[in-house]
Amino acid sequence: MTGPNPVFISTTPVLASLDIARTVAFYARVLGAKSIHAQPGEYGIVSLGGLELHFWACTDAAIPKLTSCRIQVAGISALHAQCLAQNAVHPNGGLCCQPWGTQEFSFLDEDGNCVTFYEVQQAAPAS
Repeated sequence: MTGPNPVFISTTPVLASLDIARTVAFYARVLGAKSIHAQPGEYGIVSLGGLELHFWACTDAAIPKLTSCRIQVAGISALHAQCLAQNAVHPNGGLCCQPWGTQEFSFLDEDGNCVTFYEVQQAAPAS
């Protein structure tokens, strides 16, 4: 006999970092994240409102450039302007509407991790 079906609650991205302290400071400066944990050479955690981003220490500079995650937000235009002011918007990831119903842009941290922020757009009322 098996129990009830599992219920998935949330997800926590874990991105590579070449320097945990620098990465945590970057997310605090650019996004206003709160530092939860920063153990140099080991592991870091920042909080962005109701979600966390985790970082594992790595020494291969190629790894962060190959990783990414997506984060749903409200207020995408303000966040985009904030990231533009910090020169953190991906050169090919400006704010745009996607055919799957989101408005989004991509952000690059100092190690090259790509984070795509997206906001679900309201569907137009049926005529």
